[in-house]
Amino acid sequence: MRCYCCSSKSFDECCGPFIKGDKHPSSAEQLMRSRFSAYATAHYQYILETYTKEKQQGLSVEDLAQSAQGATWFALKVHPTLAASSVDSLVGNSVSSTEDSSIDSTVNADAKVEAVTNAEPISKTNLKSISKPNNAIVEFTAYYFENKSMYQLHETSNFSVEDGKWRYHDGVLHDDCGKIKYGRNLPCVCGSNKKFKQCCATKSR
Repeated sequence: MRCYCCSSKSFDECCGPFIKGDKHPSSAEQLMRSRFSAYATAHYQYILETYTKEKQQGLSVEDLAQSAQGATWFALKVHPTLAASSVDSLVGNSVSSTEDSSIDSTVNADAKVEAVTNAEPISKTNLKSISKPNNAIVEFTAYYFENKSMYQLHETSNFSVEDGKWRYHDGVLHDDCGKIKYGRNLPCVCGSNKKFKQCCATKSR
């Protein structure tokens, strides 16, 4: 079975060993992908353990499960990794746009998005604060269904190394988060090369 994070590998070759504790992610992107797969498979203990120690304070597995209740996470797109020098151009050019004209970006992120990601609305100040040595920035868009509607979560995330392991700290949300419209005859967002209606659209509840 193809991994939930939409890589070209199977789940057992990709995110599975990280979630099971057999291996540790060697990069921020690997950790981000495995956290998405953990949400898709309801492994909330892994999600809790891969926050930084600071962010783990006051969180519980029950809190994370409650925040994700009703959501079916089904596809992930990783954007090119940002360098610190790219922060100004990101804020100036990309946070208010989408990559497909079929997406309705007029709806802002709902409460579930902020609860699940612990993220803030994006700003130049927030982005510069996460561009520090020993940290990594990963930008991604995650897709999920809730109540038969499709949503996207577009975030630039901050990761850091603690005790030799990558950890998720926090992130900033782009303003195209929220409910979207996606044509059923368009290529599926998961990258399968199938039409959306023949692929991930079938996962809608």
